[in-house]
Amino acid sequence: TGREKPDFLATIDVDPNSPTYSKVIHRLSLPYVGDELHHTGWNACSSCHGDPSSDRRFLILPSLLSGRIYVIDTQKNPKAPSLHKVVEPEHIIEKTGLAYPHTSHCLANGDIMISFLGDKDGNAQGNGFLLLDSQFNIKGRWEKPGRKAEFSYDFWYQPRHKTMICSSFGAPLAFTQGFNLKHVDDGFYGRQLFVYDWPDGRLKQTLDLGDNGLISGEIRFLHDPTKDTGYVECVLSSNVVRFFKTQDGSSWSHEVAISVKPLKVQNWILPEMPGLIVGLLISLDDRFLYFANWFHGDVRQYNIEDPKNPILVGQVYVGGLLQKGSPITAVTEDGKTWQADVPKIQGHCLRGGPHMTQLSLDGKRLYVTNSLFSTWDRQFYPDVIEKGSHMIQIDVDIENGGLKINPDFFVDFGAEPDGPCLAHEMRYPGGDCTSDIWI
Repeated sequence: TGREKPDFLATIDVDPNSPTYSKVIHRLSLPYVGDELHHTGWNACSSCHGDPSSDRRFLILPSLLSGRIYVIDTQKNPKAPSLHKVVEPEHIIEKTGLAYPHTSHCLANGDIMISFLGDKDGNAQGNGFLLLDSQFNIKGRWEKPGRKAEFSYDFWYQPRHKTMICSSFGAPLAFTQGFNLKHVDDGFYGRQLFVYDWPDGRLKQTLDLGDNGLISGEIRFLHDPTKDTGYVECVLSSNVVRFFKTQDGSSWSHEVAISVKPLKVQNWILPEMPGLIVGLLISLDDRFLYFANWFHGDVRQYNIEDPKNPILVGQVYVGGLLQKGSPITAVTEDGKTWQADVPKIQGHCLRGGPHMTQLSLDGKRLYVTNSLFSTWDRQFYPDVIEKGSHMIQIDVDIENGGLKINPDFFVDFGAEPDGPCLAHEMRYPGGDCTSDIWI
């Protein structure tokens, strides 16, 4: 938030039978200032199925701004994780030229792969993928020389289809300064999906999503490893695009599956406001898809049992630019104005807009935070910078669909000992659904 304080990993008690339910029970303060922790991942996951030596013990924390990688031991004391190792950015740059890390995924062979958005100067053309071995030593870059992707951001692989697909958010030298619509026209933001051979690392296809796919962000395959279907959020276009293999299986194609229409508004910087889709995820049983509209302020649940035809089955407003009390109003086709009714939780007004999401393993609890990126927060939701962000719980109807705010859960990161801070990605440990969560 601009203060000279290090980022920290918070442990939240999410067991409703615990006396410390909905509280921060531990803070692991990291040794440096200016990291901007963003996405996180594990050293071991479902790709290691069948390997009894694989142990989901270490949480991987890439630092988007500093380029540093933290490795956190969550097993010694799950309620008080400890710092295990730091991979320094100068070593990464020296060996690979990569900077601005984002997504971390574990691989079946024990390696860890992390996407990097650019080079040390913030140029997107310097993007690529870092490999760490099981001891978190730098092995080098994953992708093979040759055909080069213009961007990289979030990625997901499907081994049975020998494919990894990566999205294309934008150039660090642009988005780190805040959002400027001109930068989209200038080519500093992506609208592509990049399809790689897995695990060979050769870029084999580029899918141009066009205006329907401006700023492609979070990307998810269906969890069923036999399926050749997934979805990607297109942030600025406010579409969810489905990608899939062509009928003959020789290549990949795409189509818009969900579209959030922009709203006509008054008293804003533009006459129309996009939803700004973020936080895409899919339930473990592949029945439901979730995302948030950071500007509009709603969280949505879609039934995707027919992957081609998602059906909206749950929606709840938990913040946004259009909530009652805001100077900004939406205008309907007949000229009437409206604002979203956002309830208070335990007397707290919900600040900012919903961003990151994390679903409990049983699918019944959806956790939501409301910081996107510090410079964007400052630009669009300055009250989140001044007052801090928060974490809430949304209860999910997993039978028929439906979302409802849980009135008993609220974590206020504006009341931290060192002052207001910004909550971002959340991660469950493996196993128990009513345990702790790290953020």
